[in-house]
Amino acid sequence: MTANTLLRDEINSGNTTANNSQSQTLAAGGQDPERFDWQEVWYPVFYLEDLDKKKPNKFTLLERDLVIWWDCHSQAWKAFDDRCPHRLVPLSEGRIAEDGLLECPYHGWAFKGDGSCDRIPQQPENGDAHRSKRACVKSLPTAERQGMLFIYAGKPENASNVKIPIVDPIEAEPEKWTLFGTFRDLPYDAITLLENVLDASHLPFTHHKSVGNRANAAPMFLEVLETHKHGFNGTWAEGPRRGKLGRQDTTFIAPSLMWHDLTSKQFGRTMTVVYATPTRKGECRMFARFPFQFNSAIPRFFISIMPRWYSHIGQNGILEDDQIFLHYQERYLEQALAQPENDGNYAKAFYLPTSADTYVSELRKWVNRYEADPFVGQRLTPPIAKEVLLERYHSHTSKCASCRQSLRTVRSLKTASIITAAIAWTVTPLISYFLSTNLLTIAVGSAAAVIAIAVWFICNNLERKFIYGQETPLRNLSSAK
Repeated sequence: MTANTLLRDEINSGNTTANNSQSQTLAAGGQDPERFDWQEVWYPVFYLEDLDKKKPNKFTLLERDLVIWWDCHSQAWKAFDDRCPHRLVPLSEGRIAEDGLLECPYHGWAFKGDGSCDRIPQQPENGDAHRSKRACVKSLPTAERQGMLFIYAGKPENASNVKIPIVDPIEAEPEKWTLFGTFRDLPYDAITLLENVLDASHLPFTHHKSVGNRANAAPMFLEVLETHKHGFNGTWAEGPRRGKLGRQDTTFIAPSLMWHDLTSKQFGRTMTVVYATPTRKGECRMFARFPFQFNSAIPRFFISIMPRWYSHIGQNGILEDDQIFLHYQERYLEQALAQPENDGNYAKAFYLPTSADTYVSELRKWVNRYEADPFVGQRLTPPIAKEVLLERYHSHTSKCASCRQSLRTVRSLKTASIITAAIAWTVTPLISYFLSTNLLTIAVGSAAAVIAIAVWFICNNLERKFIYGQETPLRNLSSAK
């Protein structure tokens, strides 16, 4: 199935009859042909493996604070407004009670999976205040697809008729793909993220020494093949590395999913998939997925044995190649658009003279053509210091089950290694003095201490990588002569 067909199916889905009762499959973004509504969309919010069924999980979607929790009665994830109707405190600070209901931390009100209130501990035994509509919590539709939890942000009655934005090539042949990925909360808009990942021309420079090489920079001739309210697709006939890898096709499914699709003789078929889930103005959660169909079983084997946390450390480093300047870039763009001579026109604020900027230009045209700004009229906050932009713990590690557990393990090993080293350095001389042991015993004790200290340094370095990024990107490090 081609990229053109996939996009056309998505676009035409609004005109497809779902069943004999004349209900219709609705296109994402609402029914106004001149405007894209970011509310009427399914968004990924978590990888399923990162969600904790034993406690509430917090997420913000389009400035709406949500609590996500596992309802053991319906065996499904639920998403509520993160506000108890009683005194408006966040339910995400509460707990899953012994009976499996979501319990408010303030006064113990408990809620069922449909949002209805089950009990109010403070009311009399025969009270019925919990049956009032005012005691209910608003809920949002949820769905699980391709290892991710999706939430529908718009009218709940539309959710079942709107297509969930999955990666169709994976869905068509799931057994053929080797897949890994990461996520991170980023300090810039979803549009800025999409603009960046659609722009393949930045890879040789921004990601030099990580996943790119400046020597591969060359003219790029991109072609948009089809564009509509619900996205666009294009092709790069020559493809990356000066044509050494083959043609690359690009698909954008509005408003938050894109992928590059490359098939080469050297590596087989590889995809770069990115979801940009908008949280607030100037913030988004990125989900990156890397599906592969290898010609050889060897790379598939090595990817399968690579620890998820180890992959995430590397991916965080790649993200930080862009993170600093993109945070500032969108603020400079906001200032430029506000200048009278630019009159809000991105084409005047940006200078896009080459074909390499075709997808960036097309994305900006889509935003303008369909009034597709999710936070229209809002201004960005003042820029954040570089040191804060490089933090990893709150933007990834604390929310990732693999990295969170690995960090705990690393910290435990650090403690154990320093204790071992202290004991070895202290006890070995005493044993030697009182028991007149030979040099071998002393050597063994000393070696144990040295190994323990080495383990401490390794763990200390790993711990830092879970918490903070590299201040100087690889591209800016001096090359060895």
